[in-house]
Amino acid sequence: MTKFRTLTLVSALVGMLSTFLPARAEDFHPSRVSIPFDHLYDFDEMTKALRDLTNAYPELLTMQSIGRSFEGRDLWLITLNNPKTGPDTAKPAMYIDGNIHGNEVQAAEVPLYLLWYLTRSYGKVESLTKLMDDYVFYVIPMVNPDGRAEWFANPNTPDSARTGMKPTDNDNDGQFDEDGPDDLDGDGQILQMRRRNPNGRWKDNPQDARLMVPCKPGEPGQYDRLGLEGIDNDGDGLVNEDGRGGYDLNRNWPTDWQPEHIQFGASEFPLSHPESRAVATFIEKHPNIAAAQAFHNAGGMILRGPGAEYTPEYPRPDVAVYDHLGQKGQEMLPFYRYMISWKDLYTVHGGFIEWTYEGLGIFSFTNELWTGDQMFNKKSESGFFGRSEDMIKFDDLLLFGQTFKPWKPFKHPVYGDVEIGGFVKFSTRVPPGFMLAELCHRNAAFCIFHAQAMPVLAFTKTDVINRGADLWQVTVEVRNNKIIPTVAAHAAMHGVGGRDYIEIKPTTAAATTQVASATSVRERDGVRATQPADSTAAPSRERAGVKVIAGGPLADAFHAPFVPVEHQPHRLWVDYGVGGEQTRLFRWIVSGSGSVEVTYHSDKAKSISTVIELKTP
Repeated sequence: MTKFRTLTLVSALVGMLSTFLPARAEDFHPSRVSIPFDHLYDFDEMTKALRDLTNAYPELLTMQSIGRSFEGRDLWLITLNNPKTGPDTAKPAMYIDGNIHGNEVQAAEVPLYLLWYLTRSYGKVESLTKLMDDYVFYVIPMVNPDGRAEWFANPNTPDSARTGMKPTDNDNDGQFDEDGPDDLDGDGQILQMRRRNPNGRWKDNPQDARLMVPCKPGEPGQYDRLGLEGIDNDGDGLVNEDGRGGYDLNRNWPTDWQPEHIQFGASEFPLSHPESRAVATFIEKHPNIAAAQAFHNAGGMILRGPGAEYTPEYPRPDVAVYDHLGQKGQEMLPFYRYMISWKDLYTVHGGFIEWTYEGLGIFSFTNELWTGDQMFNKKSESGFFGRSEDMIKFDDLLLFGQTFKPWKPFKHPVYGDVEIGGFVKFSTRVPPGFMLAELCHRNAAFCIFHAQAMPVLAFTKTDVINRGADLWQVTVEVRNNKIIPTVAAHAAMHGVGGRDYIEIKPTTAAATTQVASATSVRERDGVRATQPADSTAAPSRERAGVKVIAGGPLADAFHAPFVPVEHQPHRLWVDYGVGGEQTRLFRWIVSGSGSVEVTYHSDKAKSISTVIELKTP
């Protein structure tokens, strides 16, 4: 009886807990759309998932095509914005994309996950609701839809279908895409070929005979490695030398673009492909983009520029921002490393994130998704993808033999008796399904952390002092409460992108501002002394209301001299913007009565305004 009562009590407790505890993590805040993240989606499935999500959350998401790929597939852009808090172009934005390389398939799943997770959190998770109220996300999950479609639909390797699908003459024989790999045994995979040869340079791996290792000097061999499955389709004596495509969409961007003989895959000129051109056109039309994230695979890296050694290191204030974000990313993403492209990986000319930062002033990262260290949650000695011994052990123990094909004999028309086998395309660079959701979540969280660093401005102090009669000294302090500046130091130094400015004007429609010249022609703290003409304020006309006598920046509120600009002091250009977690001071001398409105404008931060009464407190 006691045992029965105990079991009854346990059952009751379990039943009570089940009413409070969710069956799955996502049931805390269930989405209106069921999108499992335990497998990968091909182009059509990804398109459907994006459309379903947009239809389910029309108050937050819009879906549009910004162009078409070479083969005519849409480049889908999803905009996440709450229009109740303003139009998307009036808020700081984060641009996110993935899958610029066709075979880097999970790079599209992460942006999809981000959209799915954010939308289901709106109104339920306070911090994420505020994020979506204050900021905008522009998301293109598949920059290379042709490569993605090819990788899923046809026999491929982990590394093939990286390129776009525009025919390219890779072997310079006047023919295009005529000799790529062939699925000789018809198993739907492109595997490796080997041929037995006692004088070969390869032998069985003593740890696992399914693998090969190179022979030591003087040691008898067992095999020749013959490369990927295939034959000499064009009869030129070479095998697999001219497959589909053959260029690199991530070498086609304007910054530091180099021709083919210097940078393989760069193509004829920057933005020569419809995919890169469509993306560039969109980004350049949206100067409110303050942060960018591109997803690739693999290697477990958080990459920033420069892409080439001869490019100077980025300015120290910008490096401090990058370090803050990148180092936190290492904590959020186990086994990932924060790295500089040219220094820690390899040289890249014409890379995307180099263009967005160096060419547009956008703080940008590339995340390389998945690393061999994650297979057994331990640091390995074999680099990005893991040792072959670890890979096959992982396949045996956790994937039950699904990613390695045993060697089997085949009669090759040129090589004779060969063996075909090895790792399939869903190995090496791609995480297994049971680890995909975590990969997506952690990288989406890094995007959110990056987005939360975009600038937010506020007036933290306003001060009015009467200088006699109707003459007033107006001082304001503007603070950026986030770590990303309103203007990157590199952008300010090189004149990249739009310029911040702050202006003062009467608050009534009838009142206007007269611009009076000051005596100084100096420049201080990034505010130019010589101002361009303002089409909205003609200084030659006498105007009623408030007159701006002088205006300029202040280095500090106590000891720095007031250095007025020479022309049009009612509008001050702030070329260096407001730094991350920093303040800027501005002062005007005005005459008149009533009130004035001070507004700070920035492409990469939401504009702010304050009304100041011209009276003694």
